[in-house]
Amino acid sequence: MPDYQRIHVVSTAATEPELRRLGAAMGRQPVVLAAPTADAARVVRSLGVEPRVETLLAAQRHPVVDRGDRVDALVREHALSDRFRDVVVVTDPATATLLLRVLAPDQLDTPGAVTVVGLVRAGRPSDVRRAVVLGVVLGVAIGLAQRLGVILVLPAVAAVTGGALMTAPAWRHVGRELVLAAGIAIVVGLAVIAGSSRFPAGW
Repeated sequence: MPDYQRIHVVSTAATEPELRRLGAAMGRQPVVLAAPTADAARVVRSLGVEPRVETLLAAQRHPVVDRGDRVDALVREHALSDRFRDVVVVTDPATATLLLRVLAPDQLDTPGAVTVVGLVRAGRPSDVRRAVVLGVVLGVAIGLAQRLGVILVLPAVAAVTGGALMTAPAWRHVGRELVLAAGIAIVVGLAVIAGSSRFPAGW
C-alpha cells in the first residue's frame, strides 16, 4: 500500500474556518511556501508557521507559458528535500489553480480554498542497527532466563507488536525493526542457551 506526502495548496481567499481546519490537519513542522504578498502573510500568520517566501508564487499579470511547470518544480523540490513533512503552498487563487493543474491533473476540483494533493513516496527506512541491538538485548535476556515461557513470549510480543505497527504507514518502519529484532532475539537466545549448556557455570 503506497504512502503519500501531503501537499496543501492554499488560496489567499481562504476563510478563517478553513485555515483553522488546515492548522489542525497539518503535520508537525510543515514546509510552508508563501508568495511575497500581504494576503499570503495574513494566511501564514493565521496558521502560526514560519514561511519560506518564494517570489515565483507571486501573481503575474502576464505569466510566461511554462509558469505552471516552474511552480510545480519549485514545490516538488521542497517536497523532495524532506519526504516526511507536509508542504503548504500559500498563493493567489489563479496561481493555486495553475499549480493544481500541473501537480495533480487527474484530481477533481475540491470546494473551498484549501486542496490537499498526495505525492507517492517510499516508506520511511528502517534502522537496521537499532533492530540488531534490540534483538541482541532480547536474545541475551532470553538466554540468561533459560525459561521456555520467556523464550517464547519475548520474541512473540516483539513480532506481534511489529506486525501491528506495519499496518500503519507512519509506524511501518518501526514495525519492520521489531519483526527483525524478534528473529535476531531467537537466534541469539538459543546461542546463549547452547553455550551455557556446553560450558555450565563452575565447569
